[in-house]
Order: sequence, then C-alpha cells, then structure tokens
Amino acid sequence: MEGSSLDQLAAMAAFVRAVESGSLSAAARSLPSSLTSVSRQISALEEHFGTRLLLRTTRQLALTDDGRILYERAKSILGEVREIEAALSRDPHQPSGRIRVSSPSLIGRLVIAPLLVEFLRRYPALSVDLLLIDRAVDMVEEDIHLAIRIGRLRDSQLVARKLTDLQMIVCASPDYLARRGAPRTPDDLARHDCLVFSDSPGSADWRFADGSKTGRKIRISGRLWMNSLDALVSAAREGAGIVRVPSWQVQSDLADGRLTRLLIDQEPAPTPLHLMLQPSRLASPKIRAFVDYLVERWGKIDALRPPFADS
Repeated sequence: MEGSSLDQLAAMAAFVRAVESGSLSAAARSLPSSLTSVSRQISALEEHFGTRLLLRTTRQLALTDDGRILYERAKSILGEVREIEAALSRDPHQPSGRIRVSSPSLIGRLVIAPLLVEFLRRYPALSVDLLLIDRAVDMVEEDIHLAIRIGRLRDSQLVARKLTDLQMIVCASPDYLARRGAPRTPDDLARHDCLVFSDSPGSADWRFADGSKTGRKIRISGRLWMNSLDALVSAAREGAGIVRVPSWQVQSDLADGRLTRLLIDQEPAPTPLHLMLQPSRLASPKIRAFVDYLVERWGKIDALRPPFADS
C-alpha cells in the first residue's frame, strides 16, 4: 500500500469500523466518509498485505483468518495512537480515558473493586472496565490494558509488577472429614474426592513442599471440576470434597470452623500475584496512574495477608 503511515492508520481505522459496524456503508456513515473511500482503503490494505481480509456477502461482512489477526492488532495500534494523542493534548497531571483491567473474580470483587472508589474520585476524567475472569487473558486480542495474574510467570513480553504472595492451602469441611477421614500425606489425595479449579476438566497438578526448591507435584483427577473458585469453596463447605484455594479466600470459613486446613506441614511456597501490562502501555499517563495507585494501596490491604499460621 503506497502512501504515508497516516494513510495506513486511516485505512486500519476504516477496516476496524467496518468490522464492528457490520458493513462498509455503516462504517462510511460513522466515520464519516464515503462508501467508495472506505472500500478503496480496505482494498488497499488487502493489496498491501497480499491476502483477503474480508468476505463480503449481500447481508454482512465476515473476517478471514488473516483478517481477524489484523483486526485485533489494528484495534491495539489505534488504541495506542489515541493514548499518545491524549498524552500530548491534555494535562499530564490529569489522566483521562478508559482503562480495561482483568482480575481473577474473587480478588477483583473483594479487593480491586473497593479500591476503585477512591481511584475514580482521585481521577475524575478516568473510567475503568473491571473484568472478572478466572483465566489468563490474551491482553492484545481482548484489548486488556492491565491484568492481575496468580502464579509463576512463563516467558513473556509483558511487563510484570509483583504485588504480593498468596499461600495456597487445601481444606475440607468437618462433615467430609468425618465421613472420609483426613489425608495425612499428599499421596492420600488419590483416595479422596478433590474439587478442582480448571476450564478444562481432565487432570490437574497440585504442588506440595518436599524439601526441594520447586516442590513436588501431585496429579489430581477430581470428581468435580469448576471454573469458579467461589463455587468450589461453596461445594467444599457442603462436604463435597477437598479444595485447594488461596488461604485468604477461606479465612472466615477456617476461623468459624466451616472448613479445616489440611496438610499444613507440606504446603508449597507462596504463589506470587502480579500486575501485568504491555510494554507499549508504560508511557500512558492513565496506566501509570492506575499502577502507581494500586501499588500504593496494596501495602495497606489486609485481605491478602496470611490470616494465621495455623487453624
């Protein structure tokens, strides 16, 4: 595609608008532009990349596989351009715009959401989309600015800021333990009903301490699988089996005797909790404001500190 980088950005904007509005004519009306101009820009993109991006029918547009790749990347690029424009045209001391944050559901509900009240009061020109998602999101494809993740980080091009450590524990209700007995070693879990957190039922690994640096993995093939930690804890309270969760999530259940902590001497090393972001977002005033605020407030949070050494 011949022309300037600005021409290419305009073509990408027309392409994204066509996908989101469902037709070239709707994209032309919303830009505003002419139908001929929008069609020409998308054709130029297809010629530049040497591939078909859209399948045009009489009623709707459909993305090809290559078109979907460009759509997700173009959305991200255009978002970054808007952030640059905002940073250069507005008071840097008053960040503005929208921030999309993903978090595990329970941490988001109990910890992050309450913190947003003061954050939004402090920055009146900002708004926040908090997405409670119990899985690792694709930050580029899903247009997520910041993500809170539990667990060891794999090799990644994302920037990570450690917030705290979480202690993973196993526990069960007194009713379940009265019926089935308490496991004395991690190997005993093979004879118990385990409640497993996963999006894909099958088998899972629970890690326990064994004196080594990395610990020991125990293969778990539970009878009940869920993709909600809240639901798993509820099932454990009702005597459905043994659950593995962060200790702070069941603090009140342990204190009130609704759940009993198991295998305490063999609990693994704490699991880190990180705030993740794309390197390209580091220069954004609104992202810096959110990161600085969250780190500032995190040290004052009691919810994620170990509730007690024993139960």
